[in-house]
Amino acid sequence: MKKKITAAAFGVALVAAAWTLTAGASRADAPAWNPHAAASYLDQRADWWTTWPGAARDHETFCVSCHTAAPYAVARPALRRVLGENAPSTAEAKLAANVLKRVRMWREVEPFYPDQTRGVPKTSESRGTESILNALVLSSRDAAAGALSDDARQAFDNMWALQMKTGDQTGAWTWLNFHYEPWEAERSPYYGATLAAVAIGMAPGHYAATGDIQDRLKALRAYLQKGADSQHLFNRINLLWASTLLPDLLSAEQQRSIIDAVRRAQQDDGGWTMSRFADWKRIDNT
Repeated sequence: MKKKITAAAFGVALVAAAWTLTAGASRADAPAWNPHAAASYLDQRADWWTTWPGAARDHETFCVSCHTAAPYAVARPALRRVLGENAPSTAEAKLAANVLKRVRMWREVEPFYPDQTRGVPKTSESRGTESILNALVLSSRDAAAGALSDDARQAFDNMWALQMKTGDQTGAWTWLNFHYEPWEAERSPYYGATLAAVAIGMAPGHYAATGDIQDRLKALRAYLQKGADSQHLFNRINLLWASTLLPDLLSAEQQRSIIDAVRRAQQDDGGWTMSRFADWKRIDNT
């Protein structure tokens, strides 16, 4: 059930974001799409997540999941613009308050999955994952306001402090691995690095041009470029997204290659299935 719910939420989030990019184009031949229903669905799923006992964490906070909460945080503001809403929804505000609390209490709150209860190296995986997701959520929020907040800067500082400096993962971050493709599995550090690039590129106030992050940003670009052509489609789609926000990640030819791959993965009914984006099996091994 969890896989079905999160995949559906992720799909609606992508559709919401894509719809805003094409809103100005002719839609005479497109099927009717209801942004109000999409917003309602996303709000309901996000609100459910914030109250689900399985998501509860230290200091009365909840886990900001890369498969449910993070896509919601990025997509929901796009729908707000389409719907003419003047303020974040209740679920958006609740998610932002949770992230702000954990950023401000970064040295006090326990990681999402401590080593003491989940085994090594879950603490480092949790910290690396959360640092990126916090930066992504706050950068997305601040992009709408047009100015980067002190809290978002702190989130980025937390993120950069955990960037890997040696080995194959140089330029990336440790990432949660529960063998849960494509969000939390062996190849997911690459996914996390694409989200870090999205957060940086999305940040207002020319944050990506900040002088003291250029060496770190160079390492991130090198990591993403090194693995660009060998990733499964899910990671490549996220890399494509990042490349639209952060210059010099991909060439035009590489971008076109990913777009063509997405089109080839489209099903006869017009949609896509997550099993075409990455290699994963259900819990019953099918």
